[in-house]
Amino acid sequence: MLFDGDSDCPAELGPAVQGWATEAAGEVPCAVVIAHREYEAWFLAAIESLRGHRNVRSDAEAHPHPENPRGAKEQFELRMHPGSSYIETTDQSAFSARLSLSAAYCRSRSFRKLASSFGNLVRSMGHDIDAWPPPAWTAGAS
Repeated sequence: MLFDGDSDCPAELGPAVQGWATEAAGEVPCAVVIAHREYEAWFLAAIESLRGHRNVRSDAEAHPHPENPRGAKEQFELRMHPGSSYIETTDQSAFSARLSLSAAYCRSRSFRKLASSFGNLVRSMGHDIDAWPPPAWTAGAS
């Protein structure tokens, strides 16, 4: 389960929602990940991979602290050509498909939670994954 944290602290809200989800899921493995503030903060973290796509400026720079600002969608629009707007229903999936997972991993704590949760879910279903997340992602992670 993935959703925006908005003003809630993921470290506080996450365990409560995880408890509910685990109970509701029964024997089915599940995980809860809360994007800190907004999902679009992950786009701010890896904006270089989105340059030149769907009106993102070719000189767009990553936000220095992508999960800090409220209004990540608006921050993202500032990195688009003037007069362009971000439309969640059509743009989110297109940008997600191009997003540099390694850049998002290195610059976003909540994205690292998503990656970790994915690995844990895969393992809980009996699959063996040698190195997760991929070592190339972790080189610049803090």
